[in-house]
Amino acid sequence: MPKIVNTAQHEAWNGPEGAHWARHQDRWNAVNEGFDEPLLTAAGIAEGHRTLDIGCGGGQTTLLAARRAPGGRALGLDLSGPMLAEARARAAREGVTNAEFVQGDAQTHPLGAGAFDAAISRYGVMFFADPEAAFGNIGRALRPGGRLAFVCAAEPRLNDWLVALTALRELLPVGDVGTPGAPGMFSLADPDRVRTVLTAAGFTGIAVDRAEAYGNWGRDAEDVTDFLLASGPGRHFMDQADPATQARARATLTEHLRPHETPDGTAVRLRSTAWLVTATRP
Repeated sequence: MPKIVNTAQHEAWNGPEGAHWARHQDRWNAVNEGFDEPLLTAAGIAEGHRTLDIGCGGGQTTLLAARRAPGGRALGLDLSGPMLAEARARAAREGVTNAEFVQGDAQTHPLGAGAFDAAISRYGVMFFADPEAAFGNIGRALRPGGRLAFVCAAEPRLNDWLVALTALRELLPVGDVGTPGAPGMFSLADPDRVRTVLTAAGFTGIAVDRAEAYGNWGRDAEDVTDFLLASGPGRHFMDQADPATQARARATLTEHLRPHETPDGTAVRLRSTAWLVTATRP
């Protein structure tokens, strides 16, 4: 494997966080799949196209791109070995033969000049240690006129899952987990930063449009509480509290999520708000 420079994220996504996402791929897809159709449409994937999926995770968007271009191919690139194993298994189960998956760092991985017609990402581009280097490498991998389309998190206050976690501020050291521009999930939450980074990486025709989707996070408030507190941020916060405080936090989060249960009591639907970003390689 070529050199990994984004070492902190490589460690995280090949450790407990990567294992959690790999284990719960179907659930995370239910959370985020409302963005799939807008993303793939924005990328303009057509018959014969070669598509690069950045931060492909368990491979759902890679496989969807491959199906849209049965005469082409789709390559999923991710740092996480556990999630790529799930992606390969999913491709085999579903009989998708024109998709492949590679472990690598988008900042440095040799992708081949002009090797792709489109590059896509569903929540996979916010964790780069050097965004300009990563997008520059992605841009070089696109043919002239190639299309970049990705979804990244928008304002924290418009993402219900984060609002739910910040309801625990009085009990857990939640802090400013959703600070726009800071490293992590909300690093590209400021549209001006998105434009600055992509311009520096050589892209033109940059558009940043708001997108919103309600995902299915679980069957009821208790189930979703368990899921959120088992995720990376949830585990981090809970590990710093004593058992009594953990119990109060769990009860508080459950009550906060209760109004989001569907009337038939079969699901909890939370809003995610994102930027749907498109750009072109000149």
